[in-house]
Amino acid sequence: MKRKTLKKAIVCLALAAVFSAAALLGAFYQPDQMLADALYQSPKALDGNIFVIGIDERAMEDIGPYQTWGRDVMAMALEALNADESCRPAVIGVDVLYTGETDPDLDAYLAEAAGAYGNVVVASVANFGSELVTEESGNFYLKDYSVLSYEEPYEALKAVTAQGHINAMYDKDGVLRHSILQIDLPDGRTVSSFSYVIYQKYAEAAGLPQELSIPTDSLHRFYVDYSALPGGFYEGISVADLLSGDFPAELFDGAVVLIGPYAAGLSDYVTTAIDRASLMYGIEYQANIIHQMVHQNFKLEVSDALQAALLFVCAAACLWFFLNRKLLGSSLLWAVVAGGSILLCRVLYGVGYLLHPLWLSLTVTVFFVGAVAFNYVQAALEKRKISDTFKRYVAPEIVGELLREGTDSLGLGGKLCDIAVLFVDIRGFTTMSEVLTPQEVVSILNRYLTLTTDCIMKNHGTLDKFVGDCTMAIWNAPIAQDDYVMNACRAAVDMVEGSKALSQELLEKFGRTVSFGIGVHCGSAVVGNIGAEMRMDFTAIGDTVNTSARLEANAPAGKIYISRDVVERLGDRIRITSLGDGISLKGKSQKLEIFLLDGIS
Repeated sequence: MKRKTLKKAIVCLALAAVFSAAALLGAFYQPDQMLADALYQSPKALDGNIFVIGIDERAMEDIGPYQTWGRDVMAMALEALNADESCRPAVIGVDVLYTGETDPDLDAYLAEAAGAYGNVVVASVANFGSELVTEESGNFYLKDYSVLSYEEPYEALKAVTAQGHINAMYDKDGVLRHSILQIDLPDGRTVSSFSYVIYQKYAEAAGLPQELSIPTDSLHRFYVDYSALPGGFYEGISVADLLSGDFPAELFDGAVVLIGPYAAGLSDYVTTAIDRASLMYGIEYQANIIHQMVHQNFKLEVSDALQAALLFVCAAACLWFFLNRKLLGSSLLWAVVAGGSILLCRVLYGVGYLLHPLWLSLTVTVFFVGAVAFNYVQAALEKRKISDTFKRYVAPEIVGELLREGTDSLGLGGKLCDIAVLFVDIRGFTTMSEVLTPQEVVSILNRYLTLTTDCIMKNHGTLDKFVGDCTMAIWNAPIAQDDYVMNACRAAVDMVEGSKALSQELLEKFGRTVSFGIGVHCGSAVVGNIGAEMRMDFTAIGDTVNTSARLEANAPAGKIYISRDVVERLGDRIRITSLGDGISLKGKSQKLEIFLLDGIS
C-alpha cells in the first residue's frame, strides 16, 4: 500500500510539474490570452471628457490628400479649438510626428499656434532594435529593445509644447495589451508616454493627482484596461470641421481633445484586446489609456513564477483526488476548480490583480479527462484481474455478480432462494492417504476435485466450496436458472461416470482406488455473504443444505442419494430406486424417504 501511495504521489507531482513548466514556457499562451481578453476586456461607461477629432476621409476630401497638407492646417485647427476662452480644451494631444524643419513660415505658424495657450502635447518616437553591448569586463551580449534613435519635434515646436512618445509594443500574438509608460534614452533622458503627458496636463487642470503609481514590468510596460471599442471616443468631428468653424466648441470645454489619423489609408491602426476582430486607430488607443489613467484603474500582473507554483500545488492535489475516485466526486471537484478558478480570476481582476485564467482550468480539465480514462481502464483491468483470479476459487457466476453489483454485493447478508444442493465426498480417501506420500495424496485429491468441478461447471452449477475431500455446489443462485434441479442430478451422474475411468487409472498406478458418494436435495435456503466483515464466504445455509449433506454422508461409494423433493420435481425424467423411509439422517428427528438415482431418462 505504501509503494502504491508513493507511486501515485510521484505521478501526480511529475505531471503537475510538467504542466506548470509548460505554462511558464508559453505552451498555453494563445488560448490563455484569448480567454483573458474575453474575460477581462469589455466596454465601460465613458465620462464624456475625452474626444477624438479625426484626420479622416472627409478632411482629406475637403483639404486634399494628407501628404499635401502643410503645417498650417494643424496650426489653424489648434487656433480654432482655442479661439473661445470660455470653452477651451484642458489639453490638446496631436498624434502627428513633426520632425525636422520644412517651410520656415509654416513651421513658425504651427509653433506659435501650439504654444499660445500652453495646452498642446505633440508626439515623439523612439526607434527600437537589437544592439551589441560590451560590458566593462570585456564580455558582450546582444540587447533587445535598445533605443537606436529618437525622433522629436523640430526645435521651435519642441520649445513651446510638451512631448510624449507614441511607441507601442505588441504582445507576441500581435495584439496590443500594454502601454510603455516611459522610455530611457541612451543620453540619460527619460521620455514619458504621449498619454501620460496628456493626463498630467489634464490632471493639473481638473485637480487630479499628477503623478500616478502605475505597476510596470522591466520594460516599463503596464497592462491596458480598455474602456471603449473602436469608435467609442469619436463623435464624427473632423479636422475639416475645425477649419470651417462648424463644430460644438462648448463640447470640448475643459476636456481632452486628441487629433490624429482616422482613415484606413493612413495605416495608423492596431489590433487590441477589447476587439480582436476590428482594428482600432492609434489615436483611440491613446484615448483608452488616458481614460484608464483618469480612473487610475491599473492592474498588477501577478508573477508567472508565483502562478506556476500555485498551479503546481493545485494541479497535483486535484490529480491525486481524481485518480481512483468515483466519477461523481471527480466531476464536482473539476467543476468547482475549473469554473471557480476562472471566476476567481475575474474577481481578482476587478480589484486590481491580473492572472492567467486558463492555466489552472485547462490543466485541471486535462487531468480530469485523463484520470477518468485512466480510472476506466484501471477498473476494467482490475475487473479482469479479479475475474481471472477468483474464478479459480469460486464459480464464474459469483464473480460476475460481484462485478455487476460492485462493492455493495460484498456486504454481509443474504436472501431466501429455492436451490438445489449437491454434496460429493471421496470414499476411501482417508485410508489411501495413510499409505501414500503427501505429494501423491495431493495429486490424487486434485484430480478428483478437478473432475467434480468440471462436472459442476458443465451443468451450470455454482461451486460453493471445498471442505477437505468434499465438494459442495448449488444451483439457482446467485443467478436464477431454468431446470436447476435436473442440472444438479446431471452433474451427479457425470461425476459417477467420470470417476470410473479415474479409479481405473489410480488402481493401475497406485494399486488402490477411490469413488464418490453423492447427495442431492432441493428446497429453500438462505444464500449470500455469510461470516464477518474481515472474512466472509458466499454460501448457502439452512435445512436444505444440511439434508443434502446427510444424504451424501449415507451414500455408499459410487451411489447417488436424492430426496423425495427431487423426485417429485423431476418425475419420470429420471430413473430411481426407492430405499424406503426407514433411514434416519443425522440431525433429523423424523426418518426420511431416500431414493437411489440410477440415471437420467
